[in-house]
Amino acid sequence: MAQGTATPKPRVVIIGVNGMELDVIRPLLLQGKMPNLSSVIKKGAYGKLRTVSAPNCPRVYSTIFTSTTPDEHGVTGFLVGGITANTNMLKEEPIWSMLSKKGVTVGMANVPATFPVMPVNGYMISGMLTRGKNCEDGVLCAPKLSEVEGGDAVYPVSMKAELLKNVGDFYIDCERMPSAEDLKGHEAETIDAWLKKVQLIRDQQTQLFDYLLEHHPTDFTWLGQSCEDRTGHWLYPIAPFNAGYNPRINAVRTEAFPDQYVAFDKVLGAVLKHVDDKTYVIIVSDHGIKPLREFEETDPHAHMDHEKTTPVVAKHDFADGDDVPGSFFAMGPGIKHGLRLMGFEASVYDIAPTILHIYGVDQPAQMHGHVLTEIFEGSDKKVAQR
Repeated sequence: MAQGTATPKPRVVIIGVNGMELDVIRPLLLQGKMPNLSSVIKKGAYGKLRTVSAPNCPRVYSTIFTSTTPDEHGVTGFLVGGITANTNMLKEEPIWSMLSKKGVTVGMANVPATFPVMPVNGYMISGMLTRGKNCEDGVLCAPKLSEVEGGDAVYPVSMKAELLKNVGDFYIDCERMPSAEDLKGHEAETIDAWLKKVQLIRDQQTQLFDYLLEHHPTDFTWLGQSCEDRTGHWLYPIAPFNAGYNPRINAVRTEAFPDQYVAFDKVLGAVLKHVDDKTYVIIVSDHGIKPLREFEETDPHAHMDHEKTTPVVAKHDFADGDDVPGSFFAMGPGIKHGLRLMGFEASVYDIAPTILHIYGVDQPAQMHGHVLTEIFEGSDKKVAQR
């Protein structure tokens, strides 16, 4: 077949939002504060996404990558055997590898649990858990691209210089949360400074996404955001009767967490400028996030986050993952409009099989999920309620 006459491959853009909480998003949608996400909902399908037990970012993202259980794929949490979770621990093949082998061009940027980067048929820029200067453990830190240590943050390596030149020395991940000591006596000042840094990081990531979509378009693109989850842990707008409420912190910026989603909607708008009606757009979160429950008082670490120093009022690693479901939104060719998925029929295991389905790739035997056929036109499955 002559070059250029082959049928073009589908185009899929995924945006991962760490810890997207539907209970906070719904009123923002009703108030018209998230017009871009509202547009996706009207043009496509959405619903809750069943997650794994005791969900956390690397544990769930690696499940999404492989459609296998944490015990099977090997990335069971932030730390595995005392070592920060990394791609070398993956025991099952991730979706980007499968697509690359089928000739699909792949682009990934700021997706959690992708450090060190792996070879793909395209590019990969790591996200959360990237190690670097002043954060050798790689957990919840934000090294700049030039400060990365202990592995490559960019594939191919030659792309790093291009990014530094054209995008700048951006932060790889969201800012680490302040400690109790940092906050004491300086609550309002510290909160405002931290939120300002978060917005700087989001602006840099938006610039990165815009550059990549413009100058390095790929068949399959996966972009990630993590500041929303980080903010929710300690600035969730809880009421005085909630466990852990501290008015010196929790009454300072009650709009801070909802505002993260308003800001995300602007990022989504920047991405949507690069897609057309032939592009599949999927927005997925690994889990939600909810205020601490009364029984959490018996847990000595309940009010301290990963460093055991940040006063936390909300969490997601509840033993029952159904307490904190993720979110799923999808639009594109052949996807039903205005469709709401009811209950927990869609899960984090179903994302990879559905992507493979779009590209006409058979689902491998090890995957536990199913193709979300119910979101596509022509399906009469009961789960899909219009």
